[in-house]
Amino acid sequence: MSLGGAVHQKPGKLGRNAGGRGEAEPKAVRDEARTARHATGSPGREDLLAQALASANMEAAWKRVKSNRGSAGVDGLSIAGTADYLRTHWPRIRESLLDGSYRPLPVRRVQIPKPDGGVRELGIPTVTDRLIQQALLQVLQRRIDPTFSDHSYGFRPGRRAHDAVLDAQRFVQDGYRVVVDVDLEKFFDRVNHDILMERLARRIDDKAVLRLIRRYLVAGIMDGGVVMARYEGTPQGGPLSPLLANVLLDEVDRELERRGHRFVRYADDCNVYVRSRRAGERVLAGLTKLYERLHLKVNEVKTAVASATGRKFLGYELWRSAGDRIKCAVARKALDTFKQRIRQMTRRSGGRSLPEIAERLRTYMPGWKAYFQLAQTPKVFRELDEWLRHRLRAVQLKHWRRGTTMYRELKAMGASEADARKVAANSRCWWRNSRMRLNRVMPIAYFDRLGVPRLS
Repeated sequence: MSLGGAVHQKPGKLGRNAGGRGEAEPKAVRDEARTARHATGSPGREDLLAQALASANMEAAWKRVKSNRGSAGVDGLSIAGTADYLRTHWPRIRESLLDGSYRPLPVRRVQIPKPDGGVRELGIPTVTDRLIQQALLQVLQRRIDPTFSDHSYGFRPGRRAHDAVLDAQRFVQDGYRVVVDVDLEKFFDRVNHDILMERLARRIDDKAVLRLIRRYLVAGIMDGGVVMARYEGTPQGGPLSPLLANVLLDEVDRELERRGHRFVRYADDCNVYVRSRRAGERVLAGLTKLYERLHLKVNEVKTAVASATGRKFLGYELWRSAGDRIKCAVARKALDTFKQRIRQMTRRSGGRSLPEIAERLRTYMPGWKAYFQLAQTPKVFRELDEWLRHRLRAVQLKHWRRGTTMYRELKAMGASEADARKVAANSRCWWRNSRMRLNRVMPIAYFDRLGVPRLS
């Protein structure tokens, strides 16, 4: 197996399928199991497993795992170390996968702090197991993904968060101004293995693949050198987890379609749009029962029936403009997170020059801007740009420190005598001095030459 170049581990390219417009129609309901099986035939053991382990598929899987640059699992092997290991041991591992004797290693527990408190728990498989999971994903996704609801957008090829936000905007514009915003409590930690495997078996007939996936689910978690058995949950961190989550939650999507609801789902975040709060309460009661049937629990603190405008969804919120037009904006929480990140990058005590800070900003801001390109709030972006330049001017003044240095540097940059003297006379007031007079010496064009990104 060649260990060549890199592509991203998440499947597929961005964009949107031309097929589904997301409008639920009762007549569109179909038997998922029958559709999946009859559309793909009966694959049999050698079919799916052999496809997953084929050289071309393994090569593509390795490139994706390598490009993701994840950390080592419980075996301590990095991506480079795993490449050396597999050159010698892959034939034996492949044979054990084919004869059914392969046993995945436990995942390594990692806890990531959430911005609003608490932690998000990840389970990091070994690089070898990530490779095998990615190879399985590439084969299974082609078969299973077409059977999912058109209202599901998370972790699917050809679909993205923007599509979900645009559908939500359309529903609200059409008059469905109340949202049932459902949050599942620790979803990935509470997936019932038996229910998940039964739903997965409706879509694929390969018992060897089903057995291997079950072993990944029960592989256990290592924390502090101790391996703990796992009886429920599909740990985030493995390539297969998002696909398995969609397999389980598609049942809820189909029921919402059968009832004719307007909704969008991205992973475990589901928003249903209705015309009144009373209808929303009925929908929430029905959804709670549907999730209970899957042994999932609704988070009562974060779940709400509320006005669709001002409610956060995938980092966006909707707002009503003149003429009763529904538009998109960056959610307040996402704005706060952005500003906090910028504050860290532009600390006056960081010891970095403005070109160095500009380089750091270029690694973060273009991606943030691309994600929030749907926002229809140009004034907000202009104000963020002004705030950022204000901070950068304050950084420069702090670097100059002394009034004499400020005076000399400002004169060299073309400042007037009066401006240079006024700024130098208040040399410790970095933030206040970073306005007005300094704007004339360090205008927008100055920061453009430094390569500071703009949002507006």
